[in-house]
Amino acid sequence: MALFADHFGAYLRRMLQPKPRVALFVTCLVDLYRPNVGFAAIRLLEKAGCQVEVPEAQTCCGQPAYNSGDRATARDLARAVVDCFLGFDYVVVPSGSCGGMISHHYPGLFDDDPQYRGRAETLAAKTFELMAFLTDVMGMEGVEARYEGSVVYHDSCSGLRELGVKAQPRKLLASVAGLSLTELAEPELCCGFGGTFCVKYPDISVRMVADKTKDIQATGAGTLLAGDLGCLLNMAGRLKREGAPVKVRHVAEVLAGMTEAPPIGDAAP
Repeated sequence: MALFADHFGAYLRRMLQPKPRVALFVTCLVDLYRPNVGFAAIRLLEKAGCQVEVPEAQTCCGQPAYNSGDRATARDLARAVVDCFLGFDYVVVPSGSCGGMISHHYPGLFDDDPQYRGRAETLAAKTFELMAFLTDVMGMEGVEARYEGSVVYHDSCSGLRELGVKAQPRKLLASVAGLSLTELAEPELCCGFGGTFCVKYPDISVRMVADKTKDIQATGAGTLLAGDLGCLLNMAGRLKREGAPVKVRHVAEVLAGMTEAPPIGDAAP
């Protein structure tokens, strides 16, 4: 009886604990090219026990301007994001690059503005990439989803190097029924997108993505997954031009069981 009481007491404490209020930072690419990723992120966050909101006033995180040296524009955009998201318990981003921009680079934009630097630091401390938030903060051990076939996972540069996202998506993918995860020979090698890098250095970018797609096809996997839509759009485009049959999806879509939409780069039926 005492054991039952202990378990029941723990259950009640979990049920009565208020849900964390989480804001989803959608990202420009998800909004414009792949809204399904945003809906998948919401489903995953709700399953993890979060109260999810999507602030309508959100704009670009400012990363393109920042990477191009336009700090004035990046600062203006960052100020708007800080004002929009500061009041939430957490901010979650289905993108390592945008998540890294907010959590690692925002404070430095306000070195000459102590008030906003403090606000930016507060926001940075509670901003997380989606996979890291689900596992490291919410303690998610697995998902109830099914995806048939072999998949390969690409570690996007910002998520990996700035945020330490590597084991988290693989941990959740291991729980997906029917899914077999194989590894690239060089999973941490950049795909060549790099935001504005692919515009500034197109020849280098093309060579890099060609090396990446060669690695992908060598695995024999039927699906390519990653956590950054920019990387996925870049690799999907190259795979299509090469005539490769590999499907391309954001990892959140598979984990949420939301794979009814055509793969990235495929036309709607």
